[in-house]
Amino acid sequence: MQPITILQALHQARRDIGDTDARILLQSILEVSHAHLIAHAGQELTLEQARAFQIVVTRRFCGEPVAYLIGKREFYSLDFKVTPAVLIPRPETELLVDLALGRIPADRSCKVLDLGTGSGAIAITIAKHRPLADIVAVDSSANAAALARVNAVQLNTGNVRVITGNWYEGLAGEEFDLIVSNPPYIAGEDPHLTQGDLRFEPLTALTAGGDGLDCIRVIIASASSHLVEGGALLLEHGYNQADACGQLLNKAGFVEVCSHTDVGGIIRVSGGRRGNFSIEAVRI
Repeated sequence: MQPITILQALHQARRDIGDTDARILLQSILEVSHAHLIAHAGQELTLEQARAFQIVVTRRFCGEPVAYLIGKREFYSLDFKVTPAVLIPRPETELLVDLALGRIPADRSCKVLDLGTGSGAIAITIAKHRPLADIVAVDSSANAAALARVNAVQLNTGNVRVITGNWYEGLAGEEFDLIVSNPPYIAGEDPHLTQGDLRFEPLTALTAGGDGLDCIRVIIASASSHLVEGGALLLEHGYNQADACGQLLNKAGFVEVCSHTDVGGIIRVSGGRRGNFSIEAVRI
């Protein structure tokens, strides 16, 4: 392999994967900033660096997400470690965090539950912005839970407890002021599952099959028994699931049921406040 400069490497790679992806991948390989690439365009890559860059460019050309290739993704201005064991945090999910922070007082303690935490992005972000809150993050995947614990340590959040379990398992008797979740909600036959980044993300974190609402049904059905009086539930869902989620929330006895639109104009999050709880109310 002939010696190659930063500028030459970027020029070759951008023809296959575009300028932005090429730059991000080379920054990761060299462990430098964007400014460094510009200021040192004539710097030659070592043989190992050139080979490593060629490998990740090929993998990106074949569709692998940049976040998995560099091992991290920014969410809410925080860098989270990500692996193929978890979903890649997305900007639209920041709406769920915004809404959660709006319901959590900054000046006193409260308990928050994040169901299906994955990388821990939602739970940890809330914990960073509400240090007096006690956050419990749950995921059925042991690998995902382990990664969330790593992110919690790396981002200095001592108020997050990560447990491995299927939704409310292991939480008997615990009540929370707020429950949040970005559960699997894509319909089993949705063609998007075979396109783009979704091809590489964990299928069980994307869909439970059927109409995509199975996990949402489970979460809503048992939420009231884990919420304090007046506690709230917030759920991210698909672009066409707001009406169904609203119906499920109403049937489960939630009040002040409403939906919220993300930056792209899509109704992305629905939720409500626990009403007068009864066993009959949650049989949905």
